[in-house]
Amino acid sequence: MPAAAIPRTTDDLEGPSGRQGPTTQSDERTGAHVTTFDPVPTVGARDGADGRARGRPATSPAGRGSDYAALSRLVRQAGLLDRRPGWYALRIGLNTVLLGAGWTAFYLLGNSWWQLATAVVLAVAFTQTAFLGHDAGHRQIFRRRSANDRVGLVLGNLLIGVSYSWWVGKHTRHHSHPNQVDRDPDVTIGAVAFTADQARARRGLTRVLARYQAWLFFPLLMLEALHLHAASVKAVTRGAVKSRRLEALLLLAHIAGYLTAVLLVLPPLRAAVFVLVQQGLFGLYLGCAFAPNHKGMPMLTGRDELDYLRRQVLTSRNVRGSRLVDFALGGLNYQIEHHLFPAMPRPNLRRSQALIRRFCLQHGLSYHESTVFGSYAQALRHLHAVGAPLRPAPAD
Repeated sequence: MPAAAIPRTTDDLEGPSGRQGPTTQSDERTGAHVTTFDPVPTVGARDGADGRARGRPATSPAGRGSDYAALSRLVRQAGLLDRRPGWYALRIGLNTVLLGAGWTAFYLLGNSWWQLATAVVLAVAFTQTAFLGHDAGHRQIFRRRSANDRVGLVLGNLLIGVSYSWWVGKHTRHHSHPNQVDRDPDVTIGAVAFTADQARARRGLTRVLARYQAWLFFPLLMLEALHLHAASVKAVTRGAVKSRRLEALLLLAHIAGYLTAVLLVLPPLRAAVFVLVQQGLFGLYLGCAFAPNHKGMPMLTGRDELDYLRRQVLTSRNVRGSRLVDFALGGLNYQIEHHLFPAMPRPNLRRSQALIRRFCLQHGLSYHESTVFGSYAQALRHLHAVGAPLRPAPAD
């Protein structure tokens, strides 16, 4: 995230006084768990059908930017922004072994429908590679940007066929303005409407998709890899990336190597099925990892004057779970911590959670957590509500 997106203050603000103690609200249907101080003037947890908080979201009184400065000092003093080169060396090594094992199995199995099992393994390996590329994009692996960029180009362009610099640019805009209509590129996706206004503006096929988008959401995710590949090629051909020639060469090497390997081992029909399954599951897994983060959380507009701390916390959702969940979701289950400190190395996110949750409670901020399936349920309910104006009213 650009440094300019982070508030820069020289004064500190003392924590709130005279507030009541924290209260916890849980939803047994979804596993949602929200801890707040009561009363607290923040973006509402209960949103209207258009996905926006009912009433005016909390604004940022003058001086509140120093809340983030205070939190940042605590995080730095705890060593939570220190790089973890050993952890990343091991993780990249293990992921390389997984990729190598997948392609070795593909070669050894030969012309067989058992290759669909290999497609599953490679879909997982591609997604785990994408998580590492995400970390490189946030400069979590090395302190120097150039070192992270070199790793990111290999992980993104060469190994999974996604333009690293195109994705970093898009993702940086998302971090700067999460869930902000017209500014967050992740909520301007043509296939999905995130507000009622977006749904009503749809025409033709996209209007039909928006009408039933809650039911179609997971099937549509199977097209996510295709979208990433197409957007990457488009960005490179238009020169909208840094190091255009290098990115183009690495993308071309991935495409040529991938298709050559598949067509040398499998006949056309099985090759086509393999690609559809592997790329479809890659997109589905990747989409399922990112879906719980913000979908179903309050949508913001330019009128919502929130400082950096509140903008990040109130639009993000954490997913509770074990270290298996950490692995499966690539650390994105600590979305609040990640959005507050994008450069924090992934293995430090779990360690930072208690400190950051406590700070949020002390400053009257809702800290939203849910289970994995609970987060999907919340996201789908939001998408279903957004599409409601397009569906025929039930007969009395």
